[in-house]
Amino acid sequence: MKIAYRKTLTVLILLISFISCSAQTLPLYTALENIPNNAHVKDTNNELAPYVGTYKANYGGNEIILFITKEDNKLESRAKKQFYRDALVIKYLVKNSSGTILQDTKNNNIPKIYIYSTKMKSQNSVVLIYSGTNCRVGWGDIYLTKINSTQISWEYRPNDIILDDTKCPQGTDINIYLPETKDLIFTKQ
Repeated sequence: MKIAYRKTLTVLILLISFISCSAQTLPLYTALENIPNNAHVKDTNNELAPYVGTYKANYGGNEIILFITKEDNKLESRAKKQFYRDALVIKYLVKNSSGTILQDTKNNNIPKIYIYSTKMKSQNSVVLIYSGTNCRVGWGDIYLTKINSTQISWEYRPNDIILDDTKCPQGTDINIYLPETKDLIFTKQ
């Protein structure tokens, strides 16, 4: 009977250890190389919430509207590992001066075009990755800095090359509609 009790206790301890190791929770500032497989990079201090909302700016004759939401437990696969991250997700709408929609990721739900946060740069600054548009044109990084409760500053650093032009059909719209600039102020609506 003591042997059965010890075996049960040993199995229970091993099970608890396995569960606690595989579900490690880490803060948003954790560097990628320090994130183990299956960990959860969690917004424990609610640092992403101030960015959530609808923001507008005008640039180059276009109106840009950002729809920023927070997604908990977003699965991410990077550096040969998978983990979960609480992240900001941006959908956007770009209209020209006559109101014609140039690009709309909010209503069209184009899965190949995405923007989501990958790390906190500081308490008031977040880094996002942008997939680019058709054929991945314009993929790169976006930096948002919280100025105050109603304004964020935008910086977009695109990489303009086409990664795989063999898969980009002739006549495909390869324009970058997001503002390629630094210090553009978006105002919360």
